[in-house]
Amino acid sequence: MQNECVLLHGWGMNQGVWQLIKPELEFLYSGKVRCLDLPGYGDSSASLSPYTLHDAAKRVSEQLKPQSVLMGWSLGGLFAIYIAKHWPEKVSKVILVASTPFFAEQLPWAGIKPKVLTQFKEQLLQERSKTIERFLAIQAMGSESARDDIKQLKQLLSQSSPPNNEALSAGLEILQNEDLRELFAQCPVPIRGIFGRLDSLVPYRAIKKMVALNADFEYEVLDKASHAPFISHKSEFLSVVKSML
Repeated sequence: MQNECVLLHGWGMNQGVWQLIKPELEFLYSGKVRCLDLPGYGDSSASLSPYTLHDAAKRVSEQLKPQSVLMGWSLGGLFAIYIAKHWPEKVSKVILVASTPFFAEQLPWAGIKPKVLTQFKEQLLQERSKTIERFLAIQAMGSESARDDIKQLKQLLSQSSPPNNEALSAGLEILQNEDLRELFAQCPVPIRGIFGRLDSLVPYRAIKKMVALNADFEYEVLDKASHAPFISHKSEFLSVVKSML
């Protein structure tokens, strides 16, 4: 019986982002591929108060069948690492997509500059849709088809309900404060990673630090991709995933 492959989206998004590659993934994986909305995003109206990584990850873990392959993009990668460590019977493998166990820059660790996340938080309170749009623009940076990528992303995202405010601001808190490097180092299941060399949110330099933490960590870097390699460089991304599955 083939295990399920479950896809977790990033901040401000919903499961719609995966629709571009889901059919090919199902073909590659010859098993069931399922996309989940994180709590408070898309059609998962689950409201958590307070909204913590532990409680939100627990909600996601309850929807998983045993021994699932968890593919987490960006914020979804933190969820995947957390679930693999706390509910290991649910996970057979983690594939991180443009994700890291610690997103904030804290020298010598390379990450998102604190002021960028703080700006996002402030903007979120003032102009929600503009903030998410700005975030979408960052995702596509460096991709030759950036404008089309953003258009496509917006179309896919608009098919579900917009995320709730608590989930959005909690998501930024998680990106800013959750340090899962120890969990990553001691993860009981294999972890793989796919990165874009031009990614400004997960700097290329962070990858070497991840390898230093977990010697079994294997990864691929797509040279011309940024933060959303499965959209900008779909066929290269799929061939890497094929080798990892």
